[in-house]
Amino acid sequence: MTLHPPTGDSPRWRFTDPASGDALTVAPERGGLVTGWSCGGEEILYFDAERFADPAKSVRGGIPVLFPICGNLPGDALVLSQGSFPLAQHGFARDLPWSIAPLADGRGVGLRLEDGPQSRPHFPFAFVLELELRLQPSALAITARISHRGEAGADPLPFSLGLHPYIAVADLSRVRLEGLPADCFDHLTMAPAITADQLFRLEQGVDFLCSGQGPVRLVDPAGGRAVTLHPAAPMDLVVVWSDPPRPMLCLEPWSGPRGSLSTGERRLLVPAGESMELGCRYTVESL
Repeated sequence: MTLHPPTGDSPRWRFTDPASGDALTVAPERGGLVTGWSCGGEEILYFDAERFADPAKSVRGGIPVLFPICGNLPGDALVLSQGSFPLAQHGFARDLPWSIAPLADGRGVGLRLEDGPQSRPHFPFAFVLELELRLQPSALAITARISHRGEAGADPLPFSLGLHPYIAVADLSRVRLEGLPADCFDHLTMAPAITADQLFRLEQGVDFLCSGQGPVRLVDPAGGRAVTLHPAAPMDLVVVWSDPPRPMLCLEPWSGPRGSLSTGERRLLVPAGESMELGCRYTVESL
């Protein structure tokens, strides 16, 4: 894989597979954000470059990283035995600078976020969050590793992890999603819902969560391709989000629902001195 550092005013690095020509663009200083994924000569991700150019605005596009929570907590506060800590929606990982390096096997790129002065007021744990991004034939594999660097006897590190990829689509009105269960949970009403009803409203804007039942296939007939999310436990919940009129649909793997660190539902814990790995994979096919 060939690595090209940022040029000019752009903070983005570019990683290219010389065999296939597939490529990733990454902005490590902007939350370890994957801003582009070129596969088979086509860009798979939606990315609002104009919005990205204004650091005061939240990013719309690419693959933001959600850590140490997905969604929000009551009162935007993480309550622990150590006290109460302010923690905004989706956590802080997408807002902090990461480091970047090629993977040792030469098959991709690694991103790394460590605890520090910017994270500790919100999350009082010594941690390392590492992402490995691997370009595979017609696919992108993502592995995350969370390590608890606290001393022996320290409280376990609680977390949820999610990815928020914006998949570009040519015509949202014709998009199909295959592989979702019949029932879901609507984040807009915070109530159970029927998945088919949500899919009927993609053009109006939806935000719902489904329990994992295997791969979820996004079929975009107008764009001539399908993108499939292959989730893996424990990051096997699937969130679907649309934000019309943007030509995209988010197909997101989450490890826990909103409020997980408060309710305990699907909350993940890493003992001091240990690590936990999570992952998923996206594949692309022509129609």
